[in-house]
Amino acid sequence: MTTDRTAPAPDGYVQPQLDVPALTGLLDGEYAEVRDLVRTNLVTYASVLAEADELGIDAFRERVRELVVGMAATGQTGMGFPKEYGGGGDVGASIAAFETLAYGDLSVLVKVGVQFGLFGGAILHLGTERHHDAYLPRLITGELMGCFAMTETGHGSNVQALGTVARYDAATGEFVITTEGEQARKDYIGNAARHGELAVVFAQLEVGGTSEGVHAFVVPIRVDGEAAPGVDIEDDGRKMGLNGVDNGRIRFDGVRVPREALLNRFADVTPEGVYESTIDNPDRRFFTMLGTLVQGRVSVGGAGVSASKVALAVATKYALRRRQFAANPEGEEQLLLDYGLHQRRLLPLIARTYALHFAQDVVRRQLHDVFSGVEDDPQARRRLEARAAGTKALGTWHATRTIQECREACGGAGYLAVNRFAALKADSDIFTTFEGDNHVLLQLVAKGLLTDYASEFEDLDQLGMVRYVTNLAVETVIEKTSAHKLLERVRDLLPGGDEWDQEAGLLDSEYQLAMVRYREEHMLAGVARRLKSGIDRKRDAGAVFSEVQDHVIAVAHAHVERLVLEAFVEKMRTLPEGGNKVALGLLCDLFALSTIEADRAWFMEHGRLTVQRSKAITREVNDLCRKIRPLAGDLVDAWGIPAEMLRAPDLVG
Repeated sequence: MTTDRTAPAPDGYVQPQLDVPALTGLLDGEYAEVRDLVRTNLVTYASVLAEADELGIDAFRERVRELVVGMAATGQTGMGFPKEYGGGGDVGASIAAFETLAYGDLSVLVKVGVQFGLFGGAILHLGTERHHDAYLPRLITGELMGCFAMTETGHGSNVQALGTVARYDAATGEFVITTEGEQARKDYIGNAARHGELAVVFAQLEVGGTSEGVHAFVVPIRVDGEAAPGVDIEDDGRKMGLNGVDNGRIRFDGVRVPREALLNRFADVTPEGVYESTIDNPDRRFFTMLGTLVQGRVSVGGAGVSASKVALAVATKYALRRRQFAANPEGEEQLLLDYGLHQRRLLPLIARTYALHFAQDVVRRQLHDVFSGVEDDPQARRRLEARAAGTKALGTWHATRTIQECREACGGAGYLAVNRFAALKADSDIFTTFEGDNHVLLQLVAKGLLTDYASEFEDLDQLGMVRYVTNLAVETVIEKTSAHKLLERVRDLLPGGDEWDQEAGLLDSEYQLAMVRYREEHMLAGVARRLKSGIDRKRDAGAVFSEVQDHVIAVAHAHVERLVLEAFVEKMRTLPEGGNKVALGLLCDLFALSTIEADRAWFMEHGRLTVQRSKAITREVNDLCRKIRPLAGDLVDAWGIPAEMLRAPDLVG
């Protein structure tokens, strides 16, 4: 499907002609073959979308397990594992496969994530050869199902404070795993209620009466289908969504596992009971262990973007066929997408989805480089962790907002379960809080900004971060963290110098970048000053941080939006001239200006926008929506979502 050129508009604008297959190829990138394999598997198992509504919870869980094993047999789910164990040896490919799988049923997606990303990833990245040999071959095929048992009822995001304890018994050479009270029970654990045979259990390691912090252990939780001795398993029951995933609670009552059960890549215990680690600092050791699991956040962020694409594809196609009200008494009723408000509702979301797609490309590439050893630099790993956290937060919040807006844009038909939105809303809602609550993740982003990913990064909790920042001059904080040093020269980059009401330059990417960079750096300076002011007045560091926490989150949000815009602009600069570049340029401008428009109060408060210029941005956003409207169908088709995955007969036909 292509869009024909039209005659030049009075302003000289010519509607571009889109090459949809070429645009799909651009979006699929180097992993086009991987994504096509997943699309083929999605179509093969498309019946699961209906089965999610038709089957009882037990039958649906079994069906999801069956699909996961079936997909594993095609090689789709094992791409990130070493080739010698039956994997594909390509971390980037595994993320691309997961992103594409999110076009389909999200219970299947999360089951894959639990089995191969969390459970398998922990074995791979925290274990050593003995664990790899013992578990990876059967894990990769789905023959051996497992759990990732980190979260506890009373300790969600605060992993360092987990209450499960693993005490080493030197007399028997075993670890004794114990749940210390109800707050320490492992909760919401995928694969636990029915299918998991093993669990990677995160627990406080005690050796000779000394606590060595959180470590991970491989613990059998079932033997011949029944709970292992000392293990109590309880089904979490029905959830808002994802009911094809068997989440459960696990308690351990003196469960003994051999010394070799410790995943010992970063630390070990000798048979005699001597604790050894190549990383002396316990905080740094803890963050190094958790850092190896960053793949989960990258995966979930990409899945959120894909879920947004499905919702937008359905809502856009509906808006291109549904008519409502006539423009004049004699005329035909208008298509929904011909209404300016409907364009305003959907098209900026399409633009933001494209922007987040290109930002996800960047973080996936960074993950691949770090985990493949291409970039073996501690600072690169820290930057990856922060960027993955921020991209995950913005991508999953975007999914929640987009799915809701698209459901509303489809009226009553969008509320019918057959039309996909019920499942999309219910199944994706958890994305904002699993693999890290988004607000907590943005605090990690802010910590990286305030400390410039310094060598102390891993050692600093919130209070340590406050003290670190307050030991520096505010100017030093800005100098260390400002990539563009805009505070002193921002006006030189903006059209008209101090004449902020000039409309020229709104579509200049340098102007757009200057605005979002200035916002980030001004906010960062403000946080640093507030932190220093509080400490200078001899106030408690914890209270000071609590008071500026909203400011900290705003800084992180502004930082990630800047990264997203930069990713889009950089992608634009690499494209050959033609209709696709023009269309993506319209989307890039729409994303940038709608982002500025959404935060216009801040820009006006800080002297970066006059009333006149603010109004000009709104006019430009409306004009961009009108220009993108004829391209909308092609733009959502370019995502390459199999028609079977849209499953909205009342909406898309």
